[in-house]
Amino acid sequence: MRLLHTSDWHLGQSLHNFERTYEHQCFLNWLLDTIAAEQADALLIAGDIFDNANPSSASQKQLYRFLQQAKERAPHLNLVIIAGNHDSPGRLEAPGPLLEAHGTRVVGTVQRKADGEIDLEPLVLPLTGRGGAVEAWCLAVPFLRPGDVPRLPARDGADPAAEPAAEPAPDPAPDPYLAGIALLYQQALELAQAKRQDGQAILAMGHCHMVDGQMSNDSERRIVIGGTEMLPAGIFGPDIAYAALGHLHLAQNVGKQQHIRYCGSPIPLSFAEVGYSHQVLRIDIDGAAVREITPLMVPRAVALLRVPAKPAPLAQVLEELAALDLPQAEPERQPFLEVRVLLDAPEPGLRARVEAALDGKPVRLAKIETSSAARNTSIDDEVMTLDQLEQLKPDDIFRQLYRQRFDNDAPPDQLSAFTELMLISRQP
Repeated sequence: MRLLHTSDWHLGQSLHNFERTYEHQCFLNWLLDTIAAEQADALLIAGDIFDNANPSSASQKQLYRFLQQAKERAPHLNLVIIAGNHDSPGRLEAPGPLLEAHGTRVVGTVQRKADGEIDLEPLVLPLTGRGGAVEAWCLAVPFLRPGDVPRLPARDGADPAAEPAAEPAPDPAPDPYLAGIALLYQQALELAQAKRQDGQAILAMGHCHMVDGQMSNDSERRIVIGGTEMLPAGIFGPDIAYAALGHLHLAQNVGKQQHIRYCGSPIPLSFAEVGYSHQVLRIDIDGAAVREITPLMVPRAVALLRVPAKPAPLAQVLEELAALDLPQAEPERQPFLEVRVLLDAPEPGLRARVEAALDGKPVRLAKIETSSAARNTSIDDEVMTLDQLEQLKPDDIFRQLYRQRFDNDAPPDQLSAFTELMLISRQP
């Protein structure tokens, strides 16, 4: 059986106010061709289908058109989608009955029975081969919030307060959120084990942040619930042949576990991801085990440029921008550009000078990133008392912040302008 693992499409995402429908459509067209060329039996989409919980109608149409075309190209294809932390679980799951009639199963939420117990059946899905027989079982677990996980049973033992003082302190109670996630996967695994027959693999899907996972700080939303975020790889035990994960945009395996993988995002979602190799993972299953995992590289439809490669003084930056020689392209295919300037003083006309250097060039200026040399001092280097803080005047704070950023004293004209601004702000 052959599976394709993808995630973190973020349909509807914009890069510094530039919409990216063209890039997403190029990826979806490539994925359709790949499904057909690789003769895939299943497509696992591990969350963050949309960039936000209220996606545009155009983004939703883009998804549903793809699902329709995928089934047309590969009628036998199993399509499984789970919700990520960017998705609205209810919105994603709403067309579920209609999608299921056409072979797509969507798991957005963890459902509960009338007695409040978690209904595991919707989370354990059969995957069929070309002949229609079940060849694998998939634990399709969406992004889990605290209310989605089962409660841990009360710990056995006496009240620690009643223990003699000489006894060692009891082990701290496990974090209820992390332990609840582990328990939910264990319960789903037990159900899958009860359902499967000899030679059938068990797979898992999840949208989460695993311990040691490398994240892109510019485009990934941290998952922090009660101070807890990262899950241990141990929740995917040896009975799970492969774990298809979403959330982290850099393709990676978890620790030394080759069968626990993030496929990463299919396009760079920020300039921090310029160097990422974007991919979809092909997983070949032989009976109950994984035979081979192969990355399929996603072509980049639109380039992201950083000029210069490292922040540099404005004069050097303007020279490099003027020297840019780019081929003519349609607007939606023009590269996105991040300009990186090293400043030693404020530059009020910075954007106008950058735009002038780019005049007539087929490029989209997405971002001007300014920075300054490393500082050895900071406004909070010394702990100040409340009395000292109360005595600080606005111009004192301005002077310190200016020195912190530019490593020199604020010039008289800047101080004068700040003083004038403060006077104006105090006028009735």
